[in-house]
Amino acid sequence: MPQTIAFTKGHGTGNDFVVIADPDGELDLSDDQIAVLCDRRFGIGADGVLRVVRSAAIGEGVTAAAGAEWFMDYRNADGSKAEMCGNGIRVFARYLTETGLAVLETDGSLPIGTRAGIKTLTRDARGFEVDLGSWLVEPDDVLVRARGLEVPRPGLGIDVGNPHVVVALSGTDELDGLDLAVRPQMHPEPAAGANIEFVVPRDPLVLDGVGGIRMRVFERGVGETLSCGTGVAAAALAVRHWAGPAAPDSWTVDVPGGTLGVRVQRVGDEPHVLLSGPATLVYSGEVALA
Repeated sequence: MPQTIAFTKGHGTGNDFVVIADPDGELDLSDDQIAVLCDRRFGIGADGVLRVVRSAAIGEGVTAAAGAEWFMDYRNADGSKAEMCGNGIRVFARYLTETGLAVLETDGSLPIGTRAGIKTLTRDARGFEVDLGSWLVEPDDVLVRARGLEVPRPGLGIDVGNPHVVVALSGTDELDGLDLAVRPQMHPEPAAGANIEFVVPRDPLVLDGVGGIRMRVFERGVGETLSCGTGVAAAALAVRHWAGPAAPDSWTVDVPGGTLGVRVQRVGDEPHVLLSGPATLVYSGEVALA
C-alpha cells in the first residue's frame, strides 16, 4: 500500500518547491519518487523538493552542518542532490518559523545546514536575507551555445556554493529570444555541471548607487525556472566583476518571477555575498508516494 506523507507547497519569486517535514530522517526518497512529486502533470509540480530534517539525523548533516539544528536536504526535480538553493533556503526558513520548528526574531539569525555548509538567515524588508558566504571566480571562460543565439558566447564561472556559468548578452531582444526549453551546451562541460545564467544590464547600469540587471536561467537538473537564488547572486557578482573596481556592492536582479536583492559585504577578512527576497507558503496537503 502506498505511503502517504504530508507536504507544503512554497515558492520564492516563482521558484517553487515541495516541502516535506522529516525531522528524524525516516524518509528515504528515491530519485524516481522525487521526480514524480515534482512532475507538473502527474505530481504536485515543483522545481525541487526541500526535506526538513535535523542535521543530527543524517550523515551529511553531521559533517556539513554541525552547529545548525536543521538541514536543508535539497533535491532537484530530477531527483539529483544539489549543494545549495538560494530561493529554497528562504522557503525553508519560512516553513521552520511558521510551523514553530524554529524561532527567528527581527534582530536575530537562523543557521541552516546545507551541502555547501551552514548558511545564516535574517529577516529583511523583502522577506529573508541569506549570507551565501564567499565566492570563487573561475579563471577560464566556458563557451556556451544556446538556441536563439547565432554564435556561442563566453561564460564566466562563478561558484557560490554551487556552480554557475554567467553569459552576458547584448540586449533584451537576445534575452527574450532565447529558447531555454533546450539545454544550453557548455564547452568544456564542468565536471559537476552548472546552472547557466543569461544577463543584460539595466540602462543605466547603476542608479542611485545600486546596480541593476535582468536574468534568465537554465537550472542544472531542472530546466528553465522563473528564478534561481544562487544564480541571481552569481549573475550580480559576474557583472560586478566585469564592471571593475568602481562597481557598486548593492544590486537588484529582475527575473521572470520577480525581483531579488544582492549585496556584498565584508565579514571578517573576506567578502561575502548576501541574497534577499520573499518566500511564500502556498498550501498544504497529503500525497501518496509512488
